[in-house]
Amino acid sequence: MKKTLITLVLVLAPVLATASGGSNEALDAVHIDLSDKSSLQRGARTFVNYCLSCHSAAYMRYERMAADLDINEQLLRDNLMFAASKPGELMTVTMSEEGAKKWFGVVPPDLSLTARSRGPDWIYTYLRSFYRDESSATGWNNLLFPNVAMPHVLYRWQGSREAHFEDHDGAHQFAGFEEGAPGELSPGEYDAAVRDLTNFMVYLAEPAKMVRYKIGFWVMVFMGIFTLLAYALKREYWRDVH
Repeated sequence: MKKTLITLVLVLAPVLATASGGSNEALDAVHIDLSDKSSLQRGARTFVNYCLSCHSAAYMRYERMAADLDINEQLLRDNLMFAASKPGELMTVTMSEEGAKKWFGVVPPDLSLTARSRGPDWIYTYLRSFYRDESSATGWNNLLFPNVAMPHVLYRWQGSREAHFEDHDGAHQFAGFEEGAPGELSPGEYDAAVRDLTNFMVYLAEPAKMVRYKIGFWVMVFMGIFTLLAYALKREYWRDVH
């Protein structure tokens, strides 16, 4: 029994450490629905237009995305393929690593698996936490990811705002945002657009999840029918055995 408890502690320790790690900032919950094709299509459009200029998604091909999201080839070529000529190409960027280091100081990471490593709530909160900061190289900062090298690429949608901090008991704490120039979208519309983008990035991190959901339903149907047949066979077999 003692050996079993020790084994369980050793197995669960990394999991508990991961769960307790990371940022101390509270994350805003976001509703993810991979069956919402319209949301995924809007998220794909935002991702290609605003993210794919610097960040790659090198584990995804354009044609796979189009097939999963019910996007025909003509729409794909006209609206989502700005850095590629063939649907079978990977979603990479043309910006060189040298140029990225020169402009941002670091190479922007690939976003294929970000939703799995960070989680959808983190992405949603991060994209809603930018504020103006003239002391930074880009003119922007982020409440969830302080001193991030990425500028606020969606600022035209959200608008500009400044963050205020107060000192309490020796700690520098966030006190609130002061809204500046309004964006092209209302706060609700911006949250919806970020939710669509987050939804797409969750799909991007595991495209097979949509297939698993479809297969899983029929697997459960099969298991239910098989259980009934197995039970009926058991009753028939043991009916005359006493």
